[in-house]
Amino acid sequence: MRTKQIKPPAAVQKPRVNVVTLGCSKNIHDSEVLMGQLRGNDMPVVHEASNIQADDIVVINTCGFIDNAKQESIDTILQYSALKAEGKVGKVIVTGCLSERYKPELQTEIPNVDAYFGTNDLQALLGTLGADYRHELVGERMLTTPSHFAYFKIAEGCNRPCSFCAIPLMRGKHVSKSMESLVNEAQYLAKNGTKELILIAQDLTYYGLDLYGKRNLAELLRRLSDVEGIEWIRLQYAYPSGFPTDVLDVMKERANICNYLDMPLQHISDNMLRSMRRGITQQKTLDLIHSIRDRVPDIALRTTLICGYPGETEQDFEELKQWVAATRFDRLGCFTYSHEEKTHAYSLIDDIPETEKAARVEQIMEIQQGISYDINQTRVGNTYKVLVDKIEGEYFVGRTEYDSPEVDNEVLIPVADQYLTPGRFVQVRVDRAEDFDLYGTIVK
Repeated sequence: MRTKQIKPPAAVQKPRVNVVTLGCSKNIHDSEVLMGQLRGNDMPVVHEASNIQADDIVVINTCGFIDNAKQESIDTILQYSALKAEGKVGKVIVTGCLSERYKPELQTEIPNVDAYFGTNDLQALLGTLGADYRHELVGERMLTTPSHFAYFKIAEGCNRPCSFCAIPLMRGKHVSKSMESLVNEAQYLAKNGTKELILIAQDLTYYGLDLYGKRNLAELLRRLSDVEGIEWIRLQYAYPSGFPTDVLDVMKERANICNYLDMPLQHISDNMLRSMRRGITQQKTLDLIHSIRDRVPDIALRTTLICGYPGETEQDFEELKQWVAATRFDRLGCFTYSHEEKTHAYSLIDDIPETEKAARVEQIMEIQQGISYDINQTRVGNTYKVLVDKIEGEYFVGRTEYDSPEVDNEVLIPVADQYLTPGRFVQVRVDRAEDFDLYGTIVK
């Protein structure tokens, strides 16, 4: 008698999760953590796939910081919501800052979205996707940046009272990650080819106060500097008030800590600094910049500014222009003020027209363009260590230690007669300089 063979049931194919990331480097980090957890659950996951599939679960990690970013997030939600209505994607899930800040309104206005989550809802989001939060994967990520550099978030949230900023509304109070967990994460990244850690947080300089009772960024830098394989460590988002100057000593001690500091100063007029609730005066700002440059003479100092804050007079703006011209920041970004609900500044009258705000930004950036050109001309003829990021047309594109990805200067190396791969360090002699680009050749 022949026995009937029973075939095992076919494995059910899990739908692909397509993660779309909007906003800043903190969101990039959060998306990478989410994707690392999904991959650890054996779920197919991609980042911003161009080949959209009908059964895709699209997770949109949104930004809710200022008007333009909020509009981009809403437009993206509407785009994928329409695709879902047409049967071109399976589900749409929204997470991140916008849904943390405006979840009830979004649920009412865009009900076609399957679920909304906030900035601290990772475990719930994973559960909705059919995945478990796996503690053994903490520190592991699926990088969306080139593998040789990674944004490295050392803390979440912010305790600062800046009047214009909605970040505490979306990210909560400052919470530092432990040194042990950060060192483990750095070791994991290094073993997988990461050579540059770009330290990020809403406020790097507050690191450790909640865990260790003191500002402990300097000790963290020493620990990370010891991780084998990490050749560059870069500091972004260092708050000026209460800046721990022992960080500068570590920067001088350790060759793999870049002579680079991103310190958003926002303004220089005492009138504006007071209204912005920055906790620092013009004179203390000037003293801090002098101290930083005195202790690390080779440092590249980057800042960001706001134009058009409520009540910014012509005199306030003139002070800002003169200060930018005199201080000669190596890198500078400037933005128009955005009037954000539930912030302290929202009670003020947004009295400067958008056209005037934009005109003031343009004036600041014109000053900075000339400064950047002058500084770049001093680089001509010198040789620098350059990290190659990508190939673009006829050039390899890289950066010196004085430059962060996306926002700063680039070094362009002709492709002809040489072969490089992204992630490689080379010595480059600068032959020519423009406003925001350096052109060079490899020194054998």
